[in-house]
Amino acid sequence: MQRLTNKRIILGITGGIAAYKSAELTRLLKNAGADVRVVMTPASTEFITPLTLQALSGNTVHLHLLNAEAEAGMGHIELAKWADLVLIAPGSANFISRLAAGQGDDLLTTLCLATDAPICIAPAMNQAMWRDAGTQANTNLLTNRGIKLFGPGVGEQACGDNGPGRMLEPEEIANLTASQFNSGQLTGKTVFITAGPTREALDPVRYISNHSSGKMGYALAEAAIEAGAKVKLISGPVTLPAPERVKTVKVESAQEMLAASLQDLALCDIFIAAAAVADYRPTAVAEHKIKKGSEEIMELHLVKNPDIVATIANTEPKPFTIGFAAETQDVLNYARSKLERKNLDMIIANDVSRTDIGFNSDENTVTIVTDTSTETLPQTSKRKLAIQLINQIAIQYNKHDI
Repeated sequence: MQRLTNKRIILGITGGIAAYKSAELTRLLKNAGADVRVVMTPASTEFITPLTLQALSGNTVHLHLLNAEAEAGMGHIELAKWADLVLIAPGSANFISRLAAGQGDDLLTTLCLATDAPICIAPAMNQAMWRDAGTQANTNLLTNRGIKLFGPGVGEQACGDNGPGRMLEPEEIANLTASQFNSGQLTGKTVFITAGPTREALDPVRYISNHSSGKMGYALAEAAIEAGAKVKLISGPVTLPAPERVKTVKVESAQEMLAASLQDLALCDIFIAAAAVADYRPTAVAEHKIKKGSEEIMELHLVKNPDIVATIANTEPKPFTIGFAAETQDVLNYARSKLERKNLDMIIANDVSRTDIGFNSDENTVTIVTDTSTETLPQTSKRKLAIQLINQIAIQYNKHDI
């Protein structure tokens, strides 16, 4: 079920005894890496409590169409846009009938009408209700609209009858849900990405830093998520909003960035060092603001910062490690030297002397260097470039992993 990593699933629960199985289904979806938001019809709360589903999903359970707080931001529409897939389990005969008729008389039916995401229903009802001509007409209408049915299963039912109509078991539904998604190039992999600058404090108000905006690292994090990876973004101080579905760790200094990079490194498959880490830091940080004196020249004593990417590339077991070389001259020679010297698997080189690309720009062009190849990617937006880079990283990683 690795295909569920990072996927946004709305789990709709309707009224029926099979609602008790939705607790286990929620747990399975969460354990597979999905972000689950539960929407319950009023009838479903008679069979299982919202508190149970909230505890299992880790998110607030949505119950009402007209929620004053949520509706201030058109909450039901935002929820409909948020979903990668809407799963109704159990799907009662009543719900199927209302959805087939195009009704939007509660939150769940309204979401189904408003979403562009695929909709899947796991029917659950008495065998006679399932065989009823009206139910069959409704399910045929829904499947003709592209809605998929998971089941129903055949077997003993809560009422004592035996036949078709019971909801499939949670594990089967979870597997069927996962099968609705294509496997990404990095599905099931864990990727650590460093981004942005570091700040090395001189005193409580001053620091040494650089012009990195973090745009490239953040774009790589989003592209890795779309490729199916679980992503930890270790970010220096930037003004960018944290990407969704990414674990973002905020740091200031190079030492803090190294500590965050080493934390849980054993779980990391691919490490991308996109941050512009300060090479040096002051030997001491003044306790109070340094006052301007009469001297014309002020001396700073600096000490080398730890080399984060080299440290990662020389750990055991070593993740597949990618560095960046932001240079102003002789870019490729410096990049290849860094690749060999730091034991990297790949390095991405760019010329930051150009004002139209690199630091603070929305566009970039880079050259990918490995021990056997050199490939230049044409100038484009950092978002599009990030997708191309993740594609190339996945290809090289899979060759390396064979």
